[in-house]
Amino acid sequence: MNHIVILGRVANDLELKQTTDGVSVTNFTLAVDRRTAKEKTTDWIDCVAWRNTAEFICRYFQKGAPIIVTGSLQTRSWEDKEGKKRKSVEVLIENAEFVPGNKTDKPQEAPQEEKFVEVEDEDLPFN
Repeated sequence: MNHIVILGRVANDLELKQTTDGVSVTNFTLAVDRRTAKEKTTDWIDCVAWRNTAEFICRYFQKGAPIIVTGSLQTRSWEDKEGKKRKSVEVLIENAEFVPGNKTDKPQEAPQEEKFVEVEDEDLPFN
């Protein structure tokens, strides 16, 4: 079973990108605190989110915001420009959530064009 849950802070500015097919994607790093026997240390975890999850994260979170993500670990291998074999491990995010009870980092308000507009029943064409 490959399932991971992480609570951390967004470590960099978020950027929503589009593939050539128009699929939304964002890559970012999570800063996750971890206590060892003698000190507190921070792990820097690479993450990727696709489609609606990527759009949600970029809309409602920013650098420094706490976030809970769930997903799976994935390993990618490739050759760099010098022909050396490289490998990376990242979290493939399936879901992102606000941290409950967090009052200091409020989500950004949705853009104006996405708000609902009330319409009277007589204005509807299918009455």
